[in-house]
Amino acid sequence: MTKILMITTGGTIASKQTEFGLSPLITSDEILSLIPGVSSFCEVETLPLFNLDSTNVTPSHWLQIVHCIQTNYDKYDGFVVTHGTDTMAYTAAALSYLIQASKKPIVLTGSQKSIFEENTDAKLNLMHAFQFAAHPESHGVHIVFNGKALIGTRAKKVRTKSYNAFTSIDYPATAVMRDNKLIRYIEVPYKETPVFYDCLKERVFLLKLIPGLKADIFQYLKEHYDIIIMEGFGVGGIPVYETSSYLASIEDWIKSGKLLVMTTQVTYEGSDMEVYEVGFQAKKDYNVLEAYNMTLEATVTKLMWILGQTSDHQKIQELFYTPIACDLFL
Repeated sequence: MTKILMITTGGTIASKQTEFGLSPLITSDEILSLIPGVSSFCEVETLPLFNLDSTNVTPSHWLQIVHCIQTNYDKYDGFVVTHGTDTMAYTAAALSYLIQASKKPIVLTGSQKSIFEENTDAKLNLMHAFQFAAHPESHGVHIVFNGKALIGTRAKKVRTKSYNAFTSIDYPATAVMRDNKLIRYIEVPYKETPVFYDCLKERVFLLKLIPGLKADIFQYLKEHYDIIIMEGFGVGGIPVYETSSYLASIEDWIKSGKLLVMTTQVTYEGSDMEVYEVGFQAKKDYNVLEAYNMTLEATVTKLMWILGQTSDHQKIQELFYTPIACDLFL
């Protein structure tokens, strides 16, 4: 029988009501006991790694999950990670870079309601996650939620309360669950032996443009960060206003040995800086990198992963534009 390791990390799925609101207090064994049907198609062992609201999950916790999976990789046929929904897309993207081309499925799931609540989505999400993880044709990092399997670099939380909380951005779901049957649409490439990484550097800052934001923000950030991801308007433009202060600040940022990556605040269809003059000049003159159709979560975590491998600008650019786990289509 297929052997699955369930790694629990907290989140709504493991929460109980307290006088201060929901808090992750439910044990991994309690969670598993509430979906007894799983034992009919796979053997599950549990490993409680940490028990946090996912708002409190940091890159160091991503590395803990990776270490746990790497340590147990040869002992199991697949892995299910229960996780809070709020930062699940970041964790899924990070795992996609830290565990590359895994033949064995690594499935993240959670819920919008505690597994102990009436009409919870937790039990079905967890059942689907195990069904996906136990299937011999499942590979790589996925989020399984609300009957859909979403590749880890493409998933995004788009609703705060509804059960269909996640969607896949500019890429189809790889599979769906219907009538307890897995219907697969897309095969995910894998290697017999995955590549594990154990280093991230967090000196990446997300700067969301708002109308009128002053360019001196770059000077403040210089001391603390090596890469700014600038979330621009539309397809990706950099303001000029009445002066060229933004371009001057970008030039100073680049000359100081930093990198700038341009993305868009718009969820779908990605950036294209060459469409408008406000983006074209910056890309041409200052070697601004561009995220194109990568999700924000993938952009952030990929850059943290890259900084963990190299500080050479040419190598950073090369790695950033190398597609990994369907994160980028040029």
